[in-house]
Amino acid sequence: MSSHDKFDHSAFLSTVSTKPGVYRMIDSNNKVIYVGKARNLKQRLGSYFRKTGLSTRILTLVSHINQIEVINTRTESEALLLENDLIKNLNPRYNILFRDDKSYPYICITNHEFPRLRVYRGKTDNRKGTFYGPFPSAGSIRYTINHIQRMFQLRNCQDSAMKNRSRACLQYQIKRCTGPCVGHTDQINYQAQIDQARMFLEGQNDALIDQQIELMEQSSSELEFEQAAAIRDKIEILRRVTEKQFVTGFQTDIDILACEVQQDVCCIQLFMIRNGTSMGNKPFISRVKLAANPDELLQSFIVQHYSRHPAPREIIVSHAIPDLALITETLSQIQESKIKISPVVRDKRKRALENAMNNARQALESHILSASHLNKRFQSLIEELQLEQIPERIECFDISHTMGEHTKASCVVFGSEGAIKSEYRCYNIKDITAGDDYAAMKQVLERRYSKRQHDQALLPDLVLIDGGKGQLHTALDVFEELDLFSTKPNLRVFGVAKGVERKAGYEDILDETYTALNIKLDSPALLLIQQIRDEAHRFAITGHRKARAKQRKTSRLEEIQGIGARKRQLLLNTFGGLHGVQAAGVEELMQIKGINRETAQSIYDSFHG
Repeated sequence: MSSHDKFDHSAFLSTVSTKPGVYRMIDSNNKVIYVGKARNLKQRLGSYFRKTGLSTRILTLVSHINQIEVINTRTESEALLLENDLIKNLNPRYNILFRDDKSYPYICITNHEFPRLRVYRGKTDNRKGTFYGPFPSAGSIRYTINHIQRMFQLRNCQDSAMKNRSRACLQYQIKRCTGPCVGHTDQINYQAQIDQARMFLEGQNDALIDQQIELMEQSSSELEFEQAAAIRDKIEILRRVTEKQFVTGFQTDIDILACEVQQDVCCIQLFMIRNGTSMGNKPFISRVKLAANPDELLQSFIVQHYSRHPAPREIIVSHAIPDLALITETLSQIQESKIKISPVVRDKRKRALENAMNNARQALESHILSASHLNKRFQSLIEELQLEQIPERIECFDISHTMGEHTKASCVVFGSEGAIKSEYRCYNIKDITAGDDYAAMKQVLERRYSKRQHDQALLPDLVLIDGGKGQLHTALDVFEELDLFSTKPNLRVFGVAKGVERKAGYEDILDETYTALNIKLDSPALLLIQQIRDEAHRFAITGHRKARAKQRKTSRLEEIQGIGARKRQLLLNTFGGLHGVQAAGVEELMQIKGINRETAQSIYDSFHG
């Protein structure tokens, strides 16, 4: 049945107004497959149904339309923001969504007597301290903090640890901190270190180098040669760091966006410059759907990205975006300040943009090369596992515990483009005999698939069970009970068992008849299965260790009468953890608000009785 049989577009268009708004295209399964905005809804929607001039991608989209819903807005700017919210919340199949859920990190220098250097994520409004950034990635902020600690030796420990330390920590021993916690430096000298770190973070590297040269010459003239040598080393690090910052001389905050498209995959490379200093870069790679042109992709990215993150005063883009005036006006409203988007630049801005384009091209080529290897592995699965087609969704399960303690089950998800980490899940396993892996596997599979058993779209194409015949038998029993093979006839289930020698890389792959498949050790399919199994194992162990650490951190305090959750947290924060509480005396414990002598004695006795 054609789209025109299913959807009467002529009758629908007769009801649509010419006002601005947003439209949602919905398929026969009642799922939103595309969201768009328009200055004139009637004209824009009518363009999808013209007889000629439509691309193959648009024709494919139209063929799946079962109904269209529209929302009128007062202005096109309102439509743009509503479209962005709907794409983010619904993630329609034919819209491109640039994933970046985390807030960007900042470097914070606190307002303490001896300020602390720390990483901070979130809103910086009304927060105590001075914030520098944002940095586009964890790697770029780690690089900066590493050099700050090498050059200026600022503390990064928690306040509770600093208050209760009796001797300097390892950071002092390796010359990454001057040891203010034990009096190895005074407030005047430490403040001088802080001032130098601020100059570095504000991009005043040339002035800072000149200042350090004067100090080096002064120390040398006073015959303080060891101190002069330390300052010389600091100057050398400063010069190396300055050389790596390819952008200098800008007087304002700037973001540079470069877009590259190859083989239906796009990369948008973001470079962030603050106070004339490069804060680093981050690539956003996604598969192209309807919009194949760099200008349209850049426009989508700008709206999605800067509706979640603060925008600088100027954004340099590699391509002229279609609705430049509308995007500029809308961003300025969101940020409550004037934003400039520059598609045409010269001199140093042009050189910076060319550098961003080269980085986008290299990142995309590297991704495509990696994706081609992944595609070969998926292709190999068809032959080795005798599948009907390449699995679009693979789910793998693993169980982790220590002698039956804190049993966790992991489920990791892989698609044709690799790991889908946003869909990973970790399950708490309860009410089973400690150490019963079969019962744990049964529980997690029942919980995972009992709510999906009647919807084929929610079921994977391939399930991998980390374990031998017993775990695989348990899984097949659960799938039979839930009638999953009737819901999805092509569903396949395999066990990944340790081989005879129980060595990594020598696993047996068991099919539904518990027969070990004859797969070569260098087979791309086996390498992919091992990669997915290892990821499930890592994720399960991580969840188990977190639960075990949390339990061991608080279990002793939970047994003490009169110590609730708030007092436990206060004790742990004040003394820097359970070890600090254990080392505290009765008089020290009594200093905590709400803890009298009797309770303090109970705490002390629980550790020393």
